[in-house]
Amino acid sequence: MSLSPSVSPVVTASSRRYDLDWLRIIVFILLIFYHIGMYFNTEGWHAKSLHANDAMEPLMWLSSPWRLPLLFFISGVAIRYLADKLGAGRFALDRTWRLLPVILFGMYVIVAPQTWSELRIAGEIGPGFWEFYRQYAGQWEGPWSVFTPTWNHLWYVAYLFVYCLLLAPLIPLLRAGADSRLMQTLGRWASANWIGSLGLLILPLAPFLLYRFTLVPMFPTTHDLTGDWANHAGSLTILLYGYAFARNEGLWKAIDRAFPLVAVVTVTLFVLLYAAYTDFDWVAERAYLLWPARIARIVFAWSIILTLLGAARRWLNTDGPLRRYLTQAVFPYYILHQTITVSAGYALRQAGLDVWTEFFILVAVTGGGCALGFEIVRRIPFLRPVMGLKWSPDPVRPVASRPAAAE
Repeated sequence: MSLSPSVSPVVTASSRRYDLDWLRIIVFILLIFYHIGMYFNTEGWHAKSLHANDAMEPLMWLSSPWRLPLLFFISGVAIRYLADKLGAGRFALDRTWRLLPVILFGMYVIVAPQTWSELRIAGEIGPGFWEFYRQYAGQWEGPWSVFTPTWNHLWYVAYLFVYCLLLAPLIPLLRAGADSRLMQTLGRWASANWIGSLGLLILPLAPFLLYRFTLVPMFPTTHDLTGDWANHAGSLTILLYGYAFARNEGLWKAIDRAFPLVAVVTVTLFVLLYAAYTDFDWVAERAYLLWPARIARIVFAWSIILTLLGAARRWLNTDGPLRRYLTQAVFPYYILHQTITVSAGYALRQAGLDVWTEFFILVAVTGGGCALGFEIVRRIPFLRPVMGLKWSPDPVRPVASRPAAAE
């Protein structure tokens, strides 16, 4: 088996991290529903329902701290295995070959219709798509409020590509650090007792707390690559955590041991943060509540990642036809979904439908469009690589009877 462009966690031909496959699938599907939710909430987005309201915002805010960090963590695990297999130079070439076409095709083909819909809603352009597209594709920083061409939701792919190229020359150093006696000792200590479990929860928080007090106030998240320094710091750090965990059996055992503790912490912080987010304006006016809530959000992000990793190792480390199908399908779904959601939302917003009818139609159109798009793309060889698939599908191999939790 080989890595998909989004860096799916393959171990060997006979042993695959099915638990991480399932988490990757779940997070991408959650991201699709999150973007459908963005159409209906009160925050700024590419298209908005005329029925926009804040009913779901607390739950959406509670998913924001950990969705993409978990994907970057899983990517870090997979980078370790791929780099070990290929070496630094071939790793960089492989990532360029697999990710760059997705980014370019995404910017110039997939994302263009959602940008047209966004600018139409804003009243900045006329109805002619091709007239708009000539400027979108040929004129950097076009004569409108959106910088074009843009990658919008594909920022994750662009950032992952850049991180892979930056890390490639450092692969020998990273491997030596991850396999060092210190890291092996830390893994054994973290898995030994409840003090180690507490350390697994607390110690990795240090850089994220530092970023929150230093970088975040100066560099709000923009997804523009060149000035997104707080986001880069957090994303690259969690990716390196995944790399460090990948082959450290002690750290995976520590996740197993810490599962009850981190699950309790996660549920407790979920309840507290949900209460804070339901009346956040009131909380924001009180510094003695605001800063504890901000710190709790950082702890929650790491605790829920540990909880999900532990839960997946217990209950999702299984293979089957659905896992094999979705492992291939979910990345093309991710590439396609936001353009479908924004374009459908643009068409629906003036239709005079009630909010629930609008919601169910948008879910059906987005899900059905992604499924249909994947089924078409997987059958056209020249579209496969630009939509996150290999030129040809993997040959069918027998499924291992007991996949290893980690190699």
